Amino acid sequence: MAEHYLPARPGTVNWGQWDASLKPALAIKSGDTVVMDTLSGEPEDMPDPTLGFTPVPGQREVFENTFRGPGPHLLTGPVFVEGAEPGDVLEVRLKAISFRADWGWNIQMPFLGTLPEDFPTLRRIHFGVDGERGVATMPWGQELPLEPFFGNFGVAPAPEWGRLSSTEPRVFGGNMDNKELGVGSTIYFPVFTPGALFSAGDGHGRQGDGEVCLTAIETALTGTFEFHVRKDMTLTTPRAEKADTWITMAFDPDLDDAAKIALRDMIALIREMTDLSAQDAYTLCSLCADLRVTQTVDGNKGIHCVLPKRFLAAR
Repeated sequence: MAEHYLPARPGTVNWGQWDASLKPALAIKSGDTVVMDTLSGEPEDMPDPTLGFTPVPGQREVFENTFRGPGPHLLTGPVFVEGAEPGDVLEVRLKAISFRADWGWNIQMPFLGTLPEDFPTLRRIHFGVDGERGVATMPWGQELPLEPFFGNFGVAPAPEWGRLSSTEPRVFGGNMDNKELGVGSTIYFPVFTPGALFSAGDGHGRQGDGEVCLTAIETALTGTFEFHVRKDMTLTTPRAEKADTWITMAFDPDLDDAAKIALRDMIALIREMTDLSAQDAYTLCSLCADLRVTQTVDGNKGIHCVLPKRFLAAR
């Protein structure tokens, strides 16, 4: 299986949009691995030069030469995976993450976030990120351990859905902001268009469940992804797997509805893997699964349901 490299530069980065009509930046075969550079932040998010941080290569050129879509995120891709067709599932294994920047940023914005009525003013801060030590140093002096993941990644929406903002998470993935999806996780995306058209961006150095002020430690990352076309699976929403857990995910403007979707998907997963009835699976979820708030700030709010594999009874 081949390994590819996809840099973040004009022509390989799309700004603020998910769209099935975007031209692929790379074509690969099922089983291949891609090392993808990503960028973080819009022009107004760049740190003042007097802070002494190192600019990320290619970012200025992307700003100057890339169409600015309806959302804020810079997404590297799309990657066309040969053989992927609508109705299939794209299995994405996240093999490694490294830091591209020595800085990160965080923003609070008027009318956004979980408590917009309490925090109505714009605040943008920058701080040091030390990938080798694995810490970020906050403006108030506290060091926070880094736990990187990609906030915004997935496959293209169905062609008939047109251009969609990168802001909201949807059934094709997008701005999921799920901190569980770090190195060692496998994410399964339903495919909506030929080639799947995978993209990734929105690097996070650390985030709490909820992402309550609107943003995480936002920073530029490099990710190593391995892709497999799965014709033996059928999904309607993304699903994830770690060494010891299964995760179902749902996105909806109403947190209650998102919880119902994630829970129904977990019940379906349990029934796929065991002989339990729907009622027994519902009980098992009540006893052993955790419903967690993924984020409350992206329009479509997120819930993920986490079930340790040790509670799945064998067939």
